[in-house]
Amino acid sequence: MSTTRPERRPVVVLIGFMGAGKSTVGRILADRLGVDFLDTDAEVVRSTGRTIPDIFTTDGAERFREIERDVVLEILGSHGGVLALGGGAVMTPAVAAGLAGHRVVYLKIDAEQGFARVRDSDRPLIAGDDPHRRYGELLAERDETYLRTGTFTVDAAAGDPGDVADAILAELARALVPERAATT
Repeated sequence: MSTTRPERRPVVVLIGFMGAGKSTVGRILADRLGVDFLDTDAEVVRSTGRTIPDIFTTDGAERFREIERDVVLEILGSHGGVLALGGGAVMTPAVAAGLAGHRVVYLKIDAEQGFARVRDSDRPLIAGDDPHRRYGELLAERDETYLRTGTFTVDAAAGDPGDVADAILAELARALVPERAATT
């Protein structure tokens, strides 16, 4: 008899740029689905005992992405609830490949709305002389990858976080109809 536990898969994985509301919407969605919620940024902090800005400043972006990759890939095989990925996680090829076959929701936000949500934060990727411009540039660089990686896209600014969670639930319900028809 094997003692290895079977692989668990997230019910849904949320991706999108900083400020899209992945953590806020993810908690609401998990509550409505009756499952656990995990945020990979929080798991990076928990596993390293360090803040993300500290990792970026001390070890650099490349080392942060390595840590993030390892955390995400571990969680993809062990978490059975709602999972929110850090904004840049899908830019790592191993993470993008690891998401294949998962239900991935791209929470899309435009540059103005997203930047308004993170303007006063300590996000290392937008630190510097013109964080608003940098935010827009990064979002533009990543949008195609988010679109390609996502199973479907939901407007992250279409109402309050509960409304966004409801839109995801509606998309999940639509996605399950063909799956059920195929098994009958």
